[in-house]
Amino acid sequence: MKVLSVIALRAAKAVGVILAIVALNFVLIRLAPGDPAQVMAGQAGVADETFMRQLREQFGLDEPIWRQFLIYAANMLQGDLGYSYRQGAPVAALIAERLPATLLLTGTAFLFALVSGVVLGCVAAARAGKLPDLVVSVVALLFYATPLFWVGMMSILLFSVWLGWFPPFGMVTVGANLTGWAYVVDVAHHLVLPAFTLGLFYMTVYTRMTRASMLEVRDMDFVRTARAKGLAPGVILRRHMLRNAILPVVTLAGIQAGQLVGGAVLTETVFGWPGIGRLAFDALVQRDYQVLMGVFLISSVMVVIFNILTDLLYRVIDPRIGAVS
Repeated sequence: MKVLSVIALRAAKAVGVILAIVALNFVLIRLAPGDPAQVMAGQAGVADETFMRQLREQFGLDEPIWRQFLIYAANMLQGDLGYSYRQGAPVAALIAERLPATLLLTGTAFLFALVSGVVLGCVAAARAGKLPDLVVSVVALLFYATPLFWVGMMSILLFSVWLGWFPPFGMVTVGANLTGWAYVVDVAHHLVLPAFTLGLFYMTVYTRMTRASMLEVRDMDFVRTARAKGLAPGVILRRHMLRNAILPVVTLAGIQAGQLVGGAVLTETVFGWPGIGRLAFDALVQRDYQVLMGVFLISSVMVVIFNILTDLLYRVIDPRIGAVS
């Protein structure tokens, strides 16, 4: 019952946060320079005022901003995220089609970053001041300072063009028409480079955070007591140091898990991955406001959900932590 009350409280707060984000996104996008009616008219090859006026009336662009928001909010509560004039399809359908690809990419990148970051951080902390610690710290700092798109392009150049190990673009082999396990293997083959590129930056963050947390707890009383009892160093590292040092990493991972969608915009564009990040980039170029707001909404919901899951995970890792009011 206590856990359910925590979930209910966090869900109530989440609704208010999401509504505020929706309002802010709507106003900022509508205040951006440019007229979507002119973009649509230019794509149709007709730029006269009569046609553009008809377009504004059809998509409600001739209404005041406050009325456009009320219409959008009412439709959103009914599950209608609008209609994409550029794609010629409902926004909800476009996002539902692209979202699985993004979840696959971001989920794989997140697991790679978290597991490898924690392992490397533990190695660096266990060998603090020695060569392994220096190597891990230098490599982590190097990849942290390197732009994401540059890592992606260099990965394509090295592993696709020069070595030919992985495909450079797309999610599946075009025209192969694979099914079953062959399809799964093909998707996994295409997934390696974009997931590695996206996860590399976050891996360095988790590495540094884990190392710092481990060094902070290694001289505490409970660790010295474990050493005095004669426990093996590996047992002390896993059961005593890591469990108490992991909370800051969980906090950071919970915040960044939802933000991976933002990083996926660059990654999906570089690798031609058919996810909502690429959909958002195309919508931005085409001034497809409905698609942009739909992607922002889904991204916001994902961030809120991961924050709630992080709060619940605290209680599993450390039962002493009470419910967050």
